[in-house]
Amino acid sequence: MLTKMKPISLFAASLFALLACGPVLGAGQADDESPVEHAAKPADGNVNRYFRADESTSEGTVNVEGNSIDYRAVAGTLIVHPKGWDDAAAAKPDGDAKGEAGSGTNPNAEAAMFYVAYFKDGESARNRPVTFVFNGGPGSSTVWLHMGAFGPRRIITAEDSHTPAAPYRLVNNDFSLLDASDLVFVDAPGTGFGRIAGKDKEKAFWGADADVYAFSEFIKQFLTKYGRWNSPKYLFGESYGTPRSANLINVLETQDDADFNGVILLSQILNYDLSTGRAEINPGVDLPYVLALPTYAATAWYHHKLPGGDRPLEPFLREVEGFALGDYLLALNQGSELSPAKVDEIADKLHNYTGLPVSYIKKSDLRIDGGEFEKNLQDDTDTTTGRLDSRFSGPTLDPLSKTAGYDPQSASISSAYVSAFNDYARKVLHYGADKTYNPSAGLGRVWDFHHQPPGAREPLQQSLNVMADLANAMKYNPELKVMLNGGYFDLATPYFEGMYEMKHLPMPQKLQSNIEYHYYQSGHMVYAHQESLKEMHDSVAAFIRRTNNVKGEGE
Repeated sequence: MLTKMKPISLFAASLFALLACGPVLGAGQADDESPVEHAAKPADGNVNRYFRADESTSEGTVNVEGNSIDYRAVAGTLIVHPKGWDDAAAAKPDGDAKGEAGSGTNPNAEAAMFYVAYFKDGESARNRPVTFVFNGGPGSSTVWLHMGAFGPRRIITAEDSHTPAAPYRLVNNDFSLLDASDLVFVDAPGTGFGRIAGKDKEKAFWGADADVYAFSEFIKQFLTKYGRWNSPKYLFGESYGTPRSANLINVLETQDDADFNGVILLSQILNYDLSTGRAEINPGVDLPYVLALPTYAATAWYHHKLPGGDRPLEPFLREVEGFALGDYLLALNQGSELSPAKVDEIADKLHNYTGLPVSYIKKSDLRIDGGEFEKNLQDDTDTTTGRLDSRFSGPTLDPLSKTAGYDPQSASISSAYVSAFNDYARKVLHYGADKTYNPSAGLGRVWDFHHQPPGAREPLQQSLNVMADLANAMKYNPELKVMLNGGYFDLATPYFEGMYEMKHLPMPQKLQSNIEYHYYQSGHMVYAHQESLKEMHDSVAAFIRRTNNVKGEGE
């Protein structure tokens, strides 16, 4: 029930659950070895054990596409405060910053942010890139990218069906990004082994701009602690991690004087007005339907629902993209003035591209949102199509419902990822023996989507849009390179939406050459498909080597 909500939250809350994304053994260690308790335990046993800047170090080896890499792993927490924190006052013995965790002068909250960092042995900090990696949600930990994409070990899950229960397979990650960069997997405030505390703690950390300030403080602390200020630096964000990255890179560059070499985005959404998640509550804005159509077509192709049989995917998608931004957009723009004959023509075309019945398409006024598509594509067999990855399917929870009631991919793989990390953290990283790992924070309607873009005097009363932030960062640092990655079967953040956003960034045309695009036959979590994981690894590694400014390292 959406009552008593801030105006900005009405649309944003409907997208909230749609963007959460949603080994790991040491070298030579078998699955059934007993954990070794190396993590330092606090002197007391109270909740404040979470609010200590601690760490646990271990060593390992990973084989990446035939190359053996020795590394040092550090798991720990760093303490950050909201904007306005007076560290000088907090340091005074008789100051106001004492008492309850986070109770202090300015302001009254703190966060312990959990991270796992991997450093390749034998490399100088000056020549070795470092990449800060995070998932989204908002309110998600980074267990997904850690265990599924770029960590030294990864969990094996089913490609497009429900993964059987434990024991799960933990293997060497042949596609870890450690061959190209040191890695820092960062969990958002309140997730993982991290916690938030103090008066108004939710307001202090759970919001579009508050979250970015916390991440910028974390990154600056990390660069200082590990001597990495002069290293080539990158951000890698997935899902809600992409608007975080766009906002964050602008803050880092324009406010913190910290230029980065590159920003790598996976499954992008920078402008929430373009989401098809609940487009019907935002009438008059037809672009979400247009930008989702190629993903509908890819999904119908995958499930063999296209009239007239299958055809090669990518040429087919180029055809659909042309129709989407051409005849389809023009037709929707006419609204009620669209002639009956044109309605029939567009409905027939949509039927050929989506497999949905013409009668249903007409009844929907040629506008089908994501939830409706997921529910109806395979409705003849009471099967729901996945949202995060539309290759996945599952039993329909309510055959009489209008939209999908859950996401089959999330149901399929979440247990494997969370179980793998809980095992890995304690047995291999030697961290968290006396703590609980939260894969996500129960944010509900708490998250504040208000955002103050460049040039605005205050946060705006509108759906979240950080396109101006990314453009501002690219103008401020015209050497900044951006890489966009997406999956053709992603209904949460359709790939064509990300492409559209990039091509409409408010910046000089010449800066468009700083952006590159890579798409894969996978879903929101591209790495859940092994062939796509290899392709993405190779593309990202090449991007880092090409842009790291290390003499002799570039391509």
